[in-house]
Amino acid sequence: MKFGQWLGFICLIMALYVLWQIRQLLLLIFMAIVFTVALNRCVKGLQRLGIKRGLAILITLLTSLAIVILFFIIIVPPFIEQFQKLIELLPQAWDLVRNNSIQWRQQFQFDWLPSLPNLTDLFQQLQPLGTFVFSNFFTFFSNSVAAILQLLFVLVLAMMMLANPQPYRQAFLKLFPNFYRRRAEEILTLSEAGLGNWLLGIAISSTMVGLFSGFGLWLLQINLVLVHAILAGLLNFIPNIGPTASVIFPILIAVIDAPWKIVAILILYFIIQNVESYWLTPTVMAKQVSLLPAITLIAQIFFAQMFGILGLLLALPLTVVVKTWLDELLFKDILDKWDHGHNKS
Repeated sequence: MKFGQWLGFICLIMALYVLWQIRQLLLLIFMAIVFTVALNRCVKGLQRLGIKRGLAILITLLTSLAIVILFFIIIVPPFIEQFQKLIELLPQAWDLVRNNSIQWRQQFQFDWLPSLPNLTDLFQQLQPLGTFVFSNFFTFFSNSVAAILQLLFVLVLAMMMLANPQPYRQAFLKLFPNFYRRRAEEILTLSEAGLGNWLLGIAISSTMVGLFSGFGLWLLQINLVLVHAILAGLLNFIPNIGPTASVIFPILIAVIDAPWKIVAILILYFIIQNVESYWLTPTVMAKQVSLLPAITLIAQIFFAQMFGILGLLLALPLTVVVKTWLDELLFKDILDKWDHGHNKS
């Protein structure tokens, strides 16, 4: 390799190292882009109705703010009240689960299975964690403040990009060679469309899952329906892991109320998840970038391992964007043309 090539290679390694060191900042910027894409779809919809962009942005932001305020006024107070009741009922549910497990072990002679600890033993096991949390209270408090500041940073950055997205778009395109910038802009447009379709699809899907869960649990007369429905809808944003976690709390409540309802809840959530996976998602996400279930799970594990909880939350939008760039840049622009040229020769 020549000196210039070695210098370019060293610069590439240094750039990758710097990017890795600021990976959390890059994730926050990507989250701001996700918010910007979501809001920009609403703005473009208003522009198609003949409204100027400045007024469309103002209407979108005011409508979003009104929705958030109404959510905190109407939904949050009863949710907090029911969630507190849920926390109060969890110890009783745990005792019932433990007693039933002991009876089943004795009845079916499953002595080889480990028994569940009682609450006293469980609290003793968790005591070191409590001591650690108390001793590091300032650290946890600082992290909470940092999380709030990061959220404010994301929201402010999203509004800045929404107000005038073109300069940011052009700055990103300058990272590509001059001959490829037009093609990169096309891929960027496809990524934006794929991300927007995913956002719309997952919002509709999660809302329907929450409504179906709430209605089904209401028919089964499960207590604290609002909490279970909202958790089911929110956790649906995390495929594979979220739906599994959302069924735990209604099952614990059913243990206290009527154990036979456990089977009914499992059947209900099984039906909801199959309707969501095989009918609702393909219908509302018909234009979305198709993601295989195995790819989705691998992406969640990969991004969670690499970037922590924020990587897990952003795993699917990151996968949508990465898949679009791989399809267009790697496969269509490099591998497909390379194969065509090889066959031609």
